[in-house]
Amino acid sequence: MSPEERPLPPELTPEPWRPADFVPAWAAPKPPRRLLHLGLLLATVVTTVIAGALQQGVNPLETPELLYTGIPFSFTLLLILGAHEMGHYLVSRRHRLDVTLPFFIPAPPIPFIIGTFGAFIRIRSPIRDKRALLDVGCSGPLIGVLVAIPVILIGLKLSTVTVIGGGEETITLGEPLLFKLLSRLALGPMTPEQNVILHPVAFAGWIGLLVTALNLIPVGQLDGGHVTYALFPEYQRYISLGGIGLLVICGVIFWQGWLLWAVLLVFLGWRHPPPYEFWVPLDRRRRVLGIITIVVFGLTFSPAPFVLG
Repeated sequence: MSPEERPLPPELTPEPWRPADFVPAWAAPKPPRRLLHLGLLLATVVTTVIAGALQQGVNPLETPELLYTGIPFSFTLLLILGAHEMGHYLVSRRHRLDVTLPFFIPAPPIPFIIGTFGAFIRIRSPIRDKRALLDVGCSGPLIGVLVAIPVILIGLKLSTVTVIGGGEETITLGEPLLFKLLSRLALGPMTPEQNVILHPVAFAGWIGLLVTALNLIPVGQLDGGHVTYALFPEYQRYISLGGIGLLVICGVIFWQGWLLWAVLLVFLGWRHPPPYEFWVPLDRRRRVLGIITIVVFGLTFSPAPFVLG
């Protein structure tokens, strides 16, 4: 059969019955579900306020009038999460993608739980090229970090510096490089015997850095996976496997929670699908932006986020 006689694939075959204004199912705009988004946000406000009050030693059942003590933590945390997701949302809209408003996920406000499982947006249309992929991938983490930095500085100024006592087991928060730099800037040099009791605002900022690092792990379709695929598409498979390997090593040596995260990422998928105009190259500005995003991952990642000691 000659090339001229070969049938076109179904997606390229002309169909006379198809109207001129036909729009594929994935490109047709979906009606916004604003009440659902608003309801989830309000539920997350409630659970994070309760979680913040619990951190201050308040029993919501015995002293509900003290629930206001959880507002600084709740407001700061949702501000960072909201900035992260709105960064994704606005950049997605700029690239004319079919994207939802952020979904906030409430969590049971029990001790050691922060009252939320985070937030996400859903992109319902294919991403056109590597330029859009990088823009969407890096926008959320970078905007979230820009909000978290002043928040952490303010929170550290409100925190209390004490001297470490002996004999009592406590959970110590690991310090990523960025948090260490901000701590030195806000509090100055500290001796090994000194310890910082984080203000709720500073704790929320610390969680913001942890969320940023989790999203920037260069695996699959996480934000970090988007960025590394856009920068190094031919090496994405190896980078993704290396990211899972890093989590396994950190899980064995430092914090076992990374092992659970590694299993979850393998289950969700460590490969990244190509954009449908995969041949469009990145410009120099976006390459620089992608490298900055990778540096942010290095500054926010902590091998041991939680240390019992």
